Amino acid sequence: MLNNGHHHFKTSNNAMDRLEAMRLYTRIVELGSFTAAADDLNLPRATVTHAIKRLEARLGAQLLQRTTRRVRATRDGETYYGHCLRLLADVDEVETDFREARVQPKGRLRVDLPATLARLLVIPALRDFFARFPQIQLDIGTGDRFVDLVREGVDCVLRVGELGDSGMVGRRVATLEQVTVASAAYVRRHGLPDSLAALQDGHLAVNWVSPTTHRAEPLEFMVGRKRREVVLPGCVSVSGVDAYLGCCEAGLGIAQMPRYRIVDALKSGGLRELLPAHPPPSLPMTILYPQQRQMPARLRVFVDWLVELTTGQR
Repeated sequence: MLNNGHHHFKTSNNAMDRLEAMRLYTRIVELGSFTAAADDLNLPRATVTHAIKRLEARLGAQLLQRTTRRVRATRDGETYYGHCLRLLADVDEVETDFREARVQPKGRLRVDLPATLARLLVIPALRDFFARFPQIQLDIGTGDRFVDLVREGVDCVLRVGELGDSGMVGRRVATLEQVTVASAAYVRRHGLPDSLAALQDGHLAVNWVSPTTHRAEPLEFMVGRKRREVVLPGCVSVSGVDAYLGCCEAGLGIAQMPRYRIVDALKSGGLRELLPAHPPPSLPMTILYPQQRQMPARLRVFVDWLVELTTGQR
């Protein structure tokens, strides 16, 4: 029941010392002797006697009958001994679980991911994660809405783009390369612009409306290290990721989005990349999680795995 070793038994009244008193009491019952228990636990005999007197005084019950040859539990002592065994077994089990969790993390993890990123990048790789960590279960929410991690009980969220101050711990995991694209049908109708100046000669944009500011965002291009904004007219404005891509594929205008989202369309020629010499700025990708003194092992390994997975998505 009790690990042998040097135990420094204090006589204060906190929960930790009560636990030690239980361990001490069970050892006395099991060995039938104060002296044997004191020797077993490397404690002075006087400390053991004093601790049991305090324990009995606190419980208001006599736990042990002392005879010249042996110490036996009273009826109350037998009842208390049974409770001690169950409680100490529970404590040992919890501590063992935590020790094992550091070696083999386990438990349920609630995460929230952008829907497209989840579908195209994270979910296809999950078999690798579960092969490494078979005792972790994931609850995945998808969306770009604000999530109150503490109130909603979510362990972490992955977000793309610049973030305001949320009071959460943020870990920048990667940057996503963006591209400027238009459909093959759009290029046939409007031509392939060869400069930023040419863009403003009759070209249209699918205008992205920020869900936060509710304003249409300009197209952005890197010219050397400088960021240039270009505002184009458009016949359609959207605030959803799927609608934005859908409008571009339908030939309604030029759009800018992360490359990973449209790799297949670029390969097939359904979408054409425009002005590759002046790409849009890359998008930061950040994992947010609540501040906590000790990050659970299951959260730590999931965050590390996400970093490993997304680092390749340049």
